[in-house]
Amino acid sequence: MEIPGEEYPKRFPLAVDSEHKATEFRLFSAAPPHMRAFHLSWLSFFTCFVSTFAAPPLLPVIRDDLDLTATDIGNAGIAAVSGAVFARLAMGTCCDLFGPRLASAALVLATAPAVFCTSLAASPASFLALRFLTGFSLATFVSTQFWMSSLFSPNVVGTANGVAGGWGNLGGGATQLIMPLVFDLIVLAGAGKFTAWRAAFFIPGLLQTVSAYGIFFLGQDLPDGDYSQLQKSGEKHKDSFDKILSGAVTNYRGWILALTYGYCFGVELTIDNIIAQYFYDKFDVNLHTAGTIAASFGLANLFSRPGGGMLSDFVARRFGMRGRLWTLWVVQTVGGVLCVLLGKVGSLAASVAVLLVFSVFVQAACGLTFGVVPFVSRRSLGIISGMTGGGGNVGAVLTQVIFFRGSRYTTETGITLMGVMIIACTLVIMLIHFPQWGGMLWPPSDGATEEDYYVSEWTAPEQDKGFHKASLKFSQNSRRERGQSVIASPNTYA
Repeated sequence: MEIPGEEYPKRFPLAVDSEHKATEFRLFSAAPPHMRAFHLSWLSFFTCFVSTFAAPPLLPVIRDDLDLTATDIGNAGIAAVSGAVFARLAMGTCCDLFGPRLASAALVLATAPAVFCTSLAASPASFLALRFLTGFSLATFVSTQFWMSSLFSPNVVGTANGVAGGWGNLGGGATQLIMPLVFDLIVLAGAGKFTAWRAAFFIPGLLQTVSAYGIFFLGQDLPDGDYSQLQKSGEKHKDSFDKILSGAVTNYRGWILALTYGYCFGVELTIDNIIAQYFYDKFDVNLHTAGTIAASFGLANLFSRPGGGMLSDFVARRFGMRGRLWTLWVVQTVGGVLCVLLGKVGSLAASVAVLLVFSVFVQAACGLTFGVVPFVSRRSLGIISGMTGGGGNVGAVLTQVIFFRGSRYTTETGITLMGVMIIACTLVIMLIHFPQWGGMLWPPSDGATEEDYYVSEWTAPEQDKGFHKASLKFSQNSRRERGQSVIASPNTYA
């Protein structure tokens, strides 16, 4: 996969724009700083997904060992995704202030002990607490998307975000295969079932630890260096927490994307938690088969979420930001319809078929979402990313509390109602409007420019000191979001 760029300054292996962000995406390159950071970020996020969802494929065994009730299992699933809600908001702030390299490495390393300690769980309460703590690691999604948005230019940022996020999310499917396989190997070595599931948790814990050190020692925050280095040299302004927080929470577009992301990524998290046990109980398949079916849902991230990011960039070349928004709405709504259908079909073959098609659409919607997020705010990108990512976890918590906790609804009814919520909550995308580009239903505002939008995040005194210069460069590079009619227009600063 190679997306062509425009120019090749000698100091960078890839073509870059005026911010030194890569204007091309070379999937099979590990060239520093752009592509090396890409591979470090998705691998780290992958290991965190493996750790967070290591328990569900082994639940039939864990359930017997710890005497878990249906309510205990539901609460543990909720705990695993709720832990990351505030962690993702905090991660966005840390990325804005300290850079994605330090923020990501610190969180991954800090949550690894919870993964190891899961092997020591002795009661439903301790199992729930450890899943809650492990779930904090999912906040690395925010640093992954922030990092990609800091290193890749607007013409390929959707692709970079989609592939990094999608391949990281592969961990949710891979763990459905990895954990039963590790469990079976340990049993074959002579261990009992209750010992084997505990020993299996050392694998994801080890993977997480290695990835944390890789990011810390091999990664780089920005094309020109790390945050601390650039702040000391005066090349980067050291921003204040209150300014970036205010810029994020007062931008309504971030809140809308947080809501809609709750019903694409949040649904994906919910399915990761429930689907193996659903097939195991409803269709009477064995543990390995249930895990394989569940893995197929997560493994679709290999191409579906990246495909959403690439589709976002593709439609933007002709239709600009309005094309990105329309495509997001259509794809996510179709995903909702398929979710309703998944809860209605009654045969194993039909359920698997619908699950596979559903996975493509719901995960593509995630990639499409983060084709829009980098343009919501230049100054508060980290917190906006954190709000959106946190919205995904809030959506997962709400759907599991409402539809899959206890015995109020059967699982198939819960899946159907979750699909209805996807369709309803996706409608609010129609309210997103950028004055310089327009929205789904309304054209751009007369006379509005990219410079007006992004420079307005800085006060007049801050502009006098030149703190807004990076926003001016980003404004220039984001003019492609007007659509095809202005691609050939001169790229000059306002």
